Amino acid sequence: MLKVTVNGNNEFDIQLSGEKMTIKGKEVLPDLVKISETRYHLILNHKSYRINILEKRSEKDLTVEVNGNKYDLGIKDRYDQLLHEMGMDTMTAAKADFIKAPMPGLVINILVKEGDEVEKDTPLLILEAMKMENILKATSHGTVDQIKVNIKDAVEKNQLLISFK
Repeated sequence: MLKVTVNGNNEFDIQLSGEKMTIKGKEVLPDLVKISETRYHLILNHKSYRINILEKRSEKDLTVEVNGNKYDLGIKDRYDQLLHEMGMDTMTAAKADFIKAPMPGLVINILVKEGDEVEKDTPLLILEAMKMENILKATSHGTVDQIKVNIKDAVEKNQLLISFK
């Protein structure tokens, strides 16, 4: 099940099963056609929608335009929801000294370099776990001291990834 948040406050539960989709408990059969890398056409419940991806910050965080209206979307799959329930999606410390791997995975991309100043929620690196990409973000303001991993490194849970000054 996916939880999709629209504009930060409207949340929808979406269940995918083959070509069928359940939104808010109602089963629908969407007809989605990809026109280009950023444009789609959707027919849903006998209504037509033109979708244009305006900004793709990650696979799960994007801004889209639907029939001329702009929407910010946040998507959480079951793994994101589990991390949230376990309290591993954010840290509440005033200043973090390091970022550790919340789960075993593979480093797909490193988005900062040593010496970079980062603000809270700045994307730091992308960790692939269970075939899903997870963006690890800064939990507070700081300066990247050392990056302890490289792209394509396999990491274990709680392994030190980035330290801060």
